[in-house]
Amino acid sequence: MAIVKRIDPSTLNLKEQVVSINRVTKVVKGGKNLSFSALVVIGDPSAKVVGYGVGKAKEVPSAIRKGIEAAKKSLRKIHVPETTIPHQVLGVYASSQVLLKPAPEGTGVIAGGAVRAVISACGIPNVLTKSIGRRNPHNVVKATIVALESLRERNAVAEMRGLAVEKL
Repeated sequence: MAIVKRIDPSTLNLKEQVVSINRVTKVVKGGKNLSFSALVVIGDPSAKVVGYGVGKAKEVPSAIRKGIEAAKKSLRKIHVPETTIPHQVLGVYASSQVLLKPAPEGTGVIAGGAVRAVISACGIPNVLTKSIGRRNPHNVVKATIVALESLRERNAVAEMRGLAVEKL
């Protein structure tokens, strides 16, 4: 896994979106302890930055707040041109797969709930997506971020292969 350079969240205009809230219980001697788990995606569409986090607490608002704090620690820069992604890419995390395809201008974001949250948070205006395999929101969000991180620009691919950009 690549080493991620820490991004300072205070300089960004972050938008947060709650992907899923889950009520969980822990069975103890005295009965059941109720708690809430929140999966939150945050991002700055203008800076092409996205991150996710999970927060757990006794009440929903504090779980969301903890999720936002965790997401600020996992911010990543996504290299995307203005209109759409440069090429088709498949992101895999556990048994969840997310396929991202470039789309022409005016298409919009064609995506399901968890994928849509990540794509809109990082500010990609036109993209086609397909979620394959398990649709667990936690793994789908992670697979989408893996896919976005594996996007390469033409210049980077040419340099990696040792070719001129024209030969690609």
